[in-house]
Order: sequence, then structure tokens, then C-alpha cells
Amino acid sequence: MATLNPYLNFNGNTEEAFNFYKSVFKSDFSHIMRFTDMPPEEEGADKIPKEYENQILHVSLPIGDSVLMGSDCIEAFGQKAVFGSSNYISVTPTSEEETRRLFIELSADGEVEMPLEEMFWGDLFASFSDKFGIKWMLNYPIEK
Repeated sequence: MATLNPYLNFNGNTEEAFNFYKSVFKSDFSHIMRFTDMPPEEEGADKIPKEYENQILHVSLPIGDSVLMGSDCIEAFGQKAVFGSSNYISVTPTSEEETRRLFIELSADGEVEMPLEEMFWGDLFASFSDKFGIKWMLNYPIEK
């Protein structure tokens, strides 16, 4: 069976965002590579502007059986992360306690769209943007 692993792009603050996610999800990076780590023979390696050298080329953060990945976009290459309203990362926590903790921590300094509460379908649910503009949904099936 296929596995889905979200990949996030940021405009220069991937390291800050992923350190935040690392603390929230109580995990550690399985892989982190900066643009300076790119082998010099790779196409485009010689064109990376000095101010981008220490930014994140790729980072992987295991969360349960999934991996959250990300990188910085380089404007000099015509790249720019644009945050929209049609993409969410949906998380199914393993307990009500974890759901409440994730909501408090992930939504801090963000924008809550739907506060965490029991929904008509019987689950504990919330949707919000974190302080980096990434949209999240939490859905915990409450056992009756």
C-alpha cells in the first residue's frame, strides 16, 4: 500500500518551521541537508546565491508511520512558496489528550478556522493555520 508523506516548501524559514514541528511532534530529523551540502557537480550548485547556502535543501521529520518533509524555495531560481486554502495536513492523533495538546501547540500564534470540539459525526475535530501559514486538521475518533 502506498504511503502519503506531505512535502512543504517555505520562503527561507524551513528550519524555524521544522524545529517547531520537531518540538510539537516530539520527533527528531531523520535527514537534514542544506544547500551548501549539494555536491558541486550537481546542476545548479554553482548558481546558489550566498545568502541561500545555509538554508534547507531537504529535511525529513518522522511522525508515526509518516514523514513530514520540506525545503526552502530560492527566489533567485524563480521559486516562491505560495500558501493556499485548498491544502491541509490531516492528523489522526492516538488519544484525546494528544489531540488537545497538538491543537494547543500547533495553533499557537496561528489562525483557528474551527476550534477543537466534538462534531456531529462524533469525532473531536479542529482546523487551523499554524504560525507559518500551514493548514492543519486534527480528527480524533471519540470512543463511545
